[in-house]
Amino acid sequence: MKKEWEDKKDSFKVVDVRKLTGNFLPKLLNKAQAIELGGGMCVVQSFEPIPLYSAMADIGFEHITEKISDSEYRVYFCKIEEKEAAYVGAGDMPLKPTAILNFKKIDNTLADIVVNFWNLTWGKEEPAIDQKTKLLLSLANGVGARRFRQATRELVKAYSIGATVAELDELFSMFVWNGGVGTFASEIGPSSLFGAYKLIKTLEKKGKTREEVVGALMENFGEKNPEVNVMPT
Repeated sequence: MKKEWEDKKDSFKVVDVRKLTGNFLPKLLNKAQAIELGGGMCVVQSFEPIPLYSAMADIGFEHITEKISDSEYRVYFCKIEEKEAAYVGAGDMPLKPTAILNFKKIDNTLADIVVNFWNLTWGKEEPAIDQKTKLLLSLANGVGARRFRQATRELVKAYSIGATVAELDELFSMFVWNGGVGTFASEIGPSSLFGAYKLIKTLEKKGKTREEVVGALMENFGEKNPEVNVMPT
């Protein structure tokens, strides 16, 4: 079905991100938020940027995607309503899967496969397993594989969409049970994951809101933290 704004999409400013290697999402979303109602932008990427869709929708944008070639996708975004982003520089959820950008350095087709696999796992409209549970499962998988970078990112995301301290307490108790006291003491305790968990508990005891806690998590365990960042410096 043709969108009302489709006839003016060719007038949108083009933002080509194909050669960008860092995490350009915050700057891109800031540009998008400055666009007036009815205006838009065209994002050019070497693979279909599916994770960007929900972030832009969270700030009021619809999109149309055109595949120009195997190495060029053009996504036209139009602002159809004024909305405040759930998280500054991230849209609907903090810590987007920016590691996907690493795959396009190897091969554009590989990046396209990975992003579609990501969408199959995380982007279903009516998933059988809710998003919070998926994130907690992914967190636990990360701990089991000693991938604390992944686990920390999943913790921040799970908390941002409603995971409670009580749920996290039980989850960390299971880590002690399954991995053993020694493993917990030497591996999990000193990790960024446990640091983020402790910060959540400390700030909630002080009466901080979830929004305030997420802000502190992003400041201490966001992309600036080398133990959490997935993009090469």
